[in-house]
Amino acid sequence: MKAVVYQEPFSVEISEVADPRIEHPNDVLVRVTSTAICGSDLHMYEGRTAAEPGIVFGHENMGIIEDIGSGVTSLLRGDRVVMPFNVACGFCRNCMEGNTAFCLTVNPGFAGGAYGYVAMGPYTGGQAEYLRVPFADFNCLKLPANGEHETDFVLLADIFPTGYHGCELAQVSPGDSVAVYGAGPVGLMAAYSALLRGASRVFVVDRVPERLTKATEIGAIPVDFSRGDPVELIKDQTEGAGADKGVDAVGYQAQVADASREEPATVLNSLIESVRPTGRLGVPGLYVPSDPGGPTENAKHGMLSVEIGRMFEKGQVMGTGQCNVKRYNRQLRDLIIAERAKPSFVVSHELSLWEAPGAYTKFDQRVEGYTKVVLHP
Repeated sequence: MKAVVYQEPFSVEISEVADPRIEHPNDVLVRVTSTAICGSDLHMYEGRTAAEPGIVFGHENMGIIEDIGSGVTSLLRGDRVVMPFNVACGFCRNCMEGNTAFCLTVNPGFAGGAYGYVAMGPYTGGQAEYLRVPFADFNCLKLPANGEHETDFVLLADIFPTGYHGCELAQVSPGDSVAVYGAGPVGLMAAYSALLRGASRVFVVDRVPERLTKATEIGAIPVDFSRGDPVELIKDQTEGAGADKGVDAVGYQAQVADASREEPATVLNSLIESVRPTGRLGVPGLYVPSDPGGPTENAKHGMLSVEIGRMFEKGQVMGTGQCNVKRYNRQLRDLIIAERAKPSFVVSHELSLWEAPGAYTKFDQRVEGYTKVVLHP
């Protein structure tokens, strides 16, 4: 089959790779109809991970089941399904507790597995024509067969639940004011989720005009950090106290205001200052224990200068970690079906699989309005 294959930093190609096959009785094979490029893919694309050439990218996947293993009990050929980016077993301690992002079975020696991502197990990505799904009864979420909401449903694989997870970590409640740092796909989903949860005001901090426009369109308050200190602006609009809750949707590649250099802890520190005393912080933005491109020796080893003393002084609580997609995807699916949510507003481009190399370049450079790309193999 054809797939998006990593070659070297800033280079992916469409290559022929081995067709997936049923390897276990609880596997299914899915013909991929939609797969998205994620900001997390860019970390590998830019050479900011230990990814080796040959990885097939793609952890946001949906499609039609074409073959099933003999042990599959709840799925049929022809079912339309979307898969969480987390590969999970469903029966280990963490999965039983709902922490499916930290499955103890699928990636021995590591808590968590995912499709097409470095160090996340042997699972080929779905930016391809076909995908093998292990533990399929647990990992496949059935979708209506009518073909509707394709670009909404594919976002259930990652960014919609991840944005919602950021709000859950921060315990966003009706009436809260919320500061969201980052207006990339996850940041926009966090802002959207905060509004779905009843937030009174949502501030979205970024410097890319197209992203801030998207934030405005959903009813959020855009904050361009290249034009002034976002902490002061948020405090000015919250009677000096700061927002009730905050979400970091940026992660370890955070930049200073003029984009001249990276400062990995700058968003965390700004968030601490932007949120009022005793407020809560949700951090779904990616942080890693090893970053080959880190701006300092400490940053290369995941050690950042976070103002923990200030956070302690303010009595804030922080929640972190990858999203346990299965904790949210069924409910979010039903909001989409009921037309109470339409996360596809974030999708800027729908392209064929063969257009992926150019899409990676443009998405990475934040040009031509590239906010979220969905590929259709």
